Amino acid sequence: MLEGLEQGALEETLAQVTLSHGAETLVRTMAGNGAHTVLVSGGFGFFTERVAAMAGFDETRSNRFEIADGRLTGRVLEPILGPEAKLEALTGLSAERQIPLARTLAIGDGANDAPMIRAAGLGVACRGKPVAREAARARIEACGLTAALYMQGYRRDEFSR
Repeated sequence: MLEGLEQGALEETLAQVTLSHGAETLVRTMAGNGAHTVLVSGGFGFFTERVAAMAGFDETRSNRFEIADGRLTGRVLEPILGPEAKLEALTGLSAERQIPLARTLAIGDGANDAPMIRAAGLGVACRGKPVAREAARARIEACGLTAALYMQGYRRDEFSR
């Protein structure tokens, strides 16, 4: 559906993107307390890399558009991130950084997040679809992502701004 779209249209779309309420506070508070934060998305790197920078994530993993001559080809470059890749990102980083899975946090909203949410020490569905809510041990339904800080035991005066 995106084949032929000018690359500039991505910039126009990006200009309308806003962070989820509390995202920057969540990420910066956790990072400031030693957490390694990773945005793993089935979305596209053009957007996720910029969103990750806005929120303060340490790294991002996402899908990539193929672009030729300033236009999208309509193809997605390998590897394609789906549910298995999200789970592998969690388990792989946990092993690489020698962090027990019980001390990890994963937040998601869709079916492709369910395996990662299930595996994390604290799996949170944020305004999740039914399959994500069923996989999660905790939910954020009506407030911002700072709720995940409270779930971890942070006090409001410990939040980064």
